[in-house]
Amino acid sequence: MADRFDPITLEILWSRLIAIADEAAATLVRTSFSTILRESNDYACGILDAHGYSLADNTQSIPSFVGTLPRTCRWILERIPPAGLEPGDVLITNDPWLATGHLPDVTMFTPIFHGGRLVAFAGMIGHMPDIGGTLWSADAQEMFEEGLRIPPCRLMRRGEVNPDVYRFIEANVRVPGQVWGDLQALMAAGETAARRIHEFLQDQGMHDLSALAQAIQGRAEASMRQAIREAKDGVYAYTLESDGYDAPLKICATITIRGDEVTVDYAGTSPQINRGLNCVMNYTYAYTCYPLKCALDPLTPKNEGSFRPFTITAPEGSLLNPRFPAPVNARQITGHLLGCAVFGALAPALPQRVIADSGSAPTCRALFSGRLPSGQKFSFILFANGGMGARPDRDGLSTTPFPTNSTCASIEVMENLAPLIVWKKELLADSGGPGLWRGGLGQEILLEVMATEPLAVSLISDRRHHPALGLFGGLPGGPVHFVLNDGQFIHPKARSALKPGDRLTIRYAGGGGYGPPDRRDRDRVLADLRHGYITERAAREIYKLS
Repeated sequence: MADRFDPITLEILWSRLIAIADEAAATLVRTSFSTILRESNDYACGILDAHGYSLADNTQSIPSFVGTLPRTCRWILERIPPAGLEPGDVLITNDPWLATGHLPDVTMFTPIFHGGRLVAFAGMIGHMPDIGGTLWSADAQEMFEEGLRIPPCRLMRRGEVNPDVYRFIEANVRVPGQVWGDLQALMAAGETAARRIHEFLQDQGMHDLSALAQAIQGRAEASMRQAIREAKDGVYAYTLESDGYDAPLKICATITIRGDEVTVDYAGTSPQINRGLNCVMNYTYAYTCYPLKCALDPLTPKNEGSFRPFTITAPEGSLLNPRFPAPVNARQITGHLLGCAVFGALAPALPQRVIADSGSAPTCRALFSGRLPSGQKFSFILFANGGMGARPDRDGLSTTPFPTNSTCASIEVMENLAPLIVWKKELLADSGGPGLWRGGLGQEILLEVMATEPLAVSLISDRRHHPALGLFGGLPGGPVHFVLNDGQFIHPKARSALKPGDRLTIRYAGGGGYGPPDRRDRDRVLADLRHGYITERAAREIYKLS
């Protein structure tokens, strides 16, 4: 089938599918209600074939969502068979084990019909501003505390909203207007994608996407298999520790490269715990495939074919494959570390294709919730970031998200929507891990509560006791640190109350360094000192600047 398309035609058609996903994403952003979608980029839009295998994703999609979207689609189609779908239907779920791994992310699918036949699906995922239950946090002890679980069902049937589903969502969230607005934005994105796919098939004179799907998925798979063949066969292992909740947790990754296939086995990883750091297999799969794609074949557009050469396994009952109903609300704290584990394992085999640990993996999240002076409820998530790890040929990027790509809303937007004022937001000197190439810097944010009554804050963080590690002699980055008022304790992974006038300082972690610091070019050290990226003490004691 791939022979039906010459390379130039295939490139044009493939790019047009990506453009359709990008237009759907633009619709989502422009019609959304919360800053999470409108400002912070915590969403994804994709085009899938009629069997639920991915064809294209929007350019700025969250990497984890790219990996979970097709798996969720195939799970749903086992419960709601394609033969029963009709134009105007919209399917929805947020079940952590079927979808993205925690309840705040809602996944939707719009079946796309052409000539009376089901030809594709538009898939959308968005992080909701609230999903009921506990605030987004890590301190719940089972999933049922964490919010409303929506089983696979129809949110719309034949173009009409299912009123029962609407009512049970509205009745269980703190900010129903924002949540329903964001759900409508996801639906609008699906309508945009469906309309453009219909036009695409008409323009090309195609009855469906099956031949094109086979062609682009086959090209992506062939490109990945060629990249794997160029790597050195072998078995590569790496172990890292995280802060955990009450005690450190361990992630063990063993990567086997053989021929044109890669197997990643997480045997030896810590057992699941009774706090929300557990990472379901869908999310484990997604955030293992992503760093493999980055290291092996970063330039080929991604689709289902990109991941066919990968086999990912984790013991059932472990931190990376927990049994239902384990708490999973803060699963990103664990899942974001998988890129560090994968790069750490691949470093001996591919030293020029990996980066040191990132302080933004995982980055700290802060969710503020309460009432405005008007009495209206609000919910706001601060999506600020730490520094990325240093690269084999240059410094790490400062205050840059990785492996996710969710970003921080502007301070002006934050101060307009929440009773908070930001007094400081600046790069944090000496937070980038020293090395031949320096890790990216974290940042320091100081904010004050301007509410007239107490509000709740939920901190979700790591890297307090286990900072981002360097590679090949590079040193660790700076840790995460919290200061409330004059130094009183605030839990880094739980809900706390803030009083009017309280001041909270958050110092975000820096990335690890790459290569020994004593090999760093003197001019670069002087430039870092001049720009305030390092202090005179670091220049003198670590970089040996005389």
